[in-house]
Formats: sequence, C-alpha cells, structure tokens
Amino acid sequence: MDDTLSFIVYVLFGAIGLGYFVYGKRQKKIVPLICGVGLMGYPYFVNNATLLVIIGCILLGIPYFVRY
Repeated sequence: MDDTLSFIVYVLFGAIGLGYFVYGKRQKKIVPLICGVGLMGYPYFVNNATLLVIIGCILLGIPYFVRY
C-alpha cells in the first residue's frame, strides 16, 4: 500500500460495502448483498487508484439501477 489515496479509497469503499452487505442481509435483497461483498473485496485485486474509484462507483450504482 504505497499510496495514501489508495488507502483512503480502500477504507471508504470497504465501509460502504459493509453497509450494503448488512442492508442486503437484513432486507433479504441479493443485489446489495453481492455489491457489498464486491465493494469489500475488489480493492485487494486492483492496484491503480483510478480503477479503484471507477469500479467502486460502478458497484455503488448497481443497487440503485437493479432492484430485486
């Protein structure tokens, strides 16, 4: 973890992902649950800060547009 921005993005999207996960689990909604797991897990596989933000914003928007 060489970049401070990457660390902040990890923590920010991880916290939001935890919120999505808990919401999806309690409401029994699969889309926020999966997006929450994705938000908590994808920073381990992506090193570029720009890609972190882009992928994170996409995962944040999926539950808004896909409602199941």
